Amino acid sequence: MFEDFFTRAIFAGIGVALVSGPLGCFIVWRRLAYFGDTISHASLLGVALGILLDSNTTLIVFCVSGIIAIALLFMQTLTKVGIDSLLGIFAHAGLALGLLVLSFMTWIRVDIMGFLFGDILSVSISDLIIIYSGGSIVLAIIFIIWRPFFAATVNPEIAKGEGTNVRIIEFVFFLLIASVVAIAIKVVGVLLITSLLIIPAVTARRFSTSPEQMAIGASLIAVISVIGGLYGSLKLDTPSGPSIVVAAFCLFILSVLPIWKILHLSKIPNKDITG
Repeated sequence: MFEDFFTRAIFAGIGVALVSGPLGCFIVWRRLAYFGDTISHASLLGVALGILLDSNTTLIVFCVSGIIAIALLFMQTLTKVGIDSLLGIFAHAGLALGLLVLSFMTWIRVDIMGFLFGDILSVSISDLIIIYSGGSIVLAIIFIIWRPFFAATVNPEIAKGEGTNVRIIEFVFFLLIASVVAIAIKVVGVLLITSLLIIPAVTARRFSTSPEQMAIGASLIAVISVIGGLYGSLKLDTPSGPSIVVAAFCLFILSVLPIWKILHLSKIPNKDITG
């Protein structure tokens, strides 16, 4: 019989996996993988501030990640600096600032490795409540705005012509990424969050014939990665966060094997949508 902490870890991982699937698809479709990396890396500053202020870490991480996302949105329009350069600046500056703030707190023993690579085995009941309540809100928002969200992703100009406020859609999208980063930190850590968002989505794309099918498939692959990674971590005594990412990577490698083409199970959707 598994210990309670392992059961909580499984439920926490599944909760994050279910919400990371659909959101990860939009990140892949929009080619914003590096943006996800920027938000996740910079979220360490939120972790440091949460500890410093003795406040709810998840809430502070969401606020800091949201501010960084909004700042990127406005900096993109106000400066002539390329978006790739801005992402690099914010990602490394946020990560460095977070590490500096943590280094100054000598009176507190901080598990930096846990924040960087995840500490899913320490998830509590309150963490589960945050993961599932926050994840449910994110999924509900994605479901409600799916059509304009998808239209703005496929062709922003046509979406504008149909009356969709693309700027608002982008703003909501960035906040959703900030939300998932905040609730996923304990599962895979700030350095690996983007992996759980992107790898399952890219893997699911190979077997999907519609956007909806890809979103559901990405969630299922993320769930399998979490369960497989945790069981592998238990058996091999390896870090849980990296084990989950490695499990997702193994599924991706399996998806690109030639055998799927022979069996006609790999169907790439419209290139304009998924790249």
